[in-house]
Amino acid sequence: MEPKVPFDMNDLKSVRLPKINPGMIGWVVVAILLLALVYSAWFTVDTEEVGVVLRFGKFTRIADPGLNLKLPLGIERVYKVPVERQLKLELGFRTTKPGVRTQYSTKKYPEESLMLTGDLNAAEVEWIVQFRIKDPYNFLFRVRNAVSTFRDINEAVMREVVGDRTVDEVLTIGRQEVASTVTVKLQELCDQYELGIKVDQVVLQDVNPPEPVKPAFNEVNEAQQEREKLINQAKSEYNRVIPKARGEADRTIEVARGYALERVNNARGEAAKFDSIFKEYLKAKEVTLQRIYLETMNDVLQQVGKKLITDDKITGILPLFQFEKGDAK
Repeated sequence: MEPKVPFDMNDLKSVRLPKINPGMIGWVVVAILLLALVYSAWFTVDTEEVGVVLRFGKFTRIADPGLNLKLPLGIERVYKVPVERQLKLELGFRTTKPGVRTQYSTKKYPEESLMLTGDLNAAEVEWIVQFRIKDPYNFLFRVRNAVSTFRDINEAVMREVVGDRTVDEVLTIGRQEVASTVTVKLQELCDQYELGIKVDQVVLQDVNPPEPVKPAFNEVNEAQQEREKLINQAKSEYNRVIPKARGEADRTIEVARGYALERVNNARGEAAKFDSIFKEYLKAKEVTLQRIYLETMNDVLQQVGKKLITDDKITGILPLFQFEKGDAK
């Protein structure tokens, strides 16, 4: 069955093509070339960037943010470098979804994170490096693939710093010191290699023992925590008992000193009193003897109760006194 043709083939003979003016074609080509020249002669640089302009592959100038002109048709090429933006490099882990609730990749990167500490223990170190591009020319042309080189430098420096410390320092008390040391060493190497990078901060994201040794490591940590707990309890008891005992000892010493001082002062007073009495005695011995006798008898008689003193020559007076038992002797 032959296909149906929607029109008669004989009608094609009567169709006339429009006449094309060669001059018009030339003007169209010229217009297209002019548009291509104008479009390729300008470029825009964002506020956080600068443009590095190359002419035939050779560096010529740095273009500031805004609208800029360049030679068209590939004579000059522009590389835009974000010099005002803080960039981030993740090592040992990757972020899959940044935001308020950041999600991290479940994939492990042991070639980056697994390290050997100074006490021959293994640790998985994950960290972030925040940096800026301070020299766009060095960043683009001094080192091939500067970001990859910077990543390799990070791994080397972190392994060096972690290898100089114990696993306890890396996991606990020495994390900030490790980050600060890595920051300084990174900047020194970046300046030495002329990477054009300024290191802002190194942050240890997470430091853990490797999965196969985590149970044993946790047991060691629990034992160390129990040890620290007992030490703290002993110190607390020591701080409670020893100061009290020292205070009691100091108080006893002070009481003894006070008692000794009192006895010495009393003795000195008695000696001074005796000296003064003796001086007066030398002046009037009879009067002094009589006074001493009377003072002594006054003190003694006040303590012995009732006494009856009579002349031993008097007789017959006994019935005159009514003695009660224990009243007189």
